[in-house]
Amino acid sequence: MKIAIAVKDDFTTVSGHAGKAVSWLVYDCIPEQTIPAPQKIVLRPEQVMHHFEDEGPHPLDGVEIVIAGSAGDGFVRHMQARGAEVLLTGELEPAAALKKILRGEALAAQRFDVTTTLCRLRDLFSRY
Repeated sequence: MKIAIAVKDDFTTVSGHAGKAVSWLVYDCIPEQTIPAPQKIVLRPEQVMHHFEDEGPHPLDGVEIVIAGSAGDGFVRHMQARGAEVLLTGELEPAAALKKILRGEALAAQRFDVTTTLCRLRDLFSRY
């Protein structure tokens, strides 16, 4: 199972805005095995989901679960159309969020993020 976590540019903190996230950690997890080292992905500007036009393949293709601090409804719909479930969390540490998912535990509650409100407004006019 491939799990992608939106992270800040330092790759150590869960990003608060998935649609504009440039940096991602992608884990290719196998049940009952240790957590593998993540693949670090840095998206080019045109690959960032707020700008991606769905023309051709994307570096996050094949991901089944996306974890982020926040995301607008448009991002969630876009990722669902690409076959991925989006889970939002207040967890700041990517490894801690991943471990909870793999153990079937609930993620920390999402913290307030003003950008989510702005995204909801933007999503009213989104192409997704």
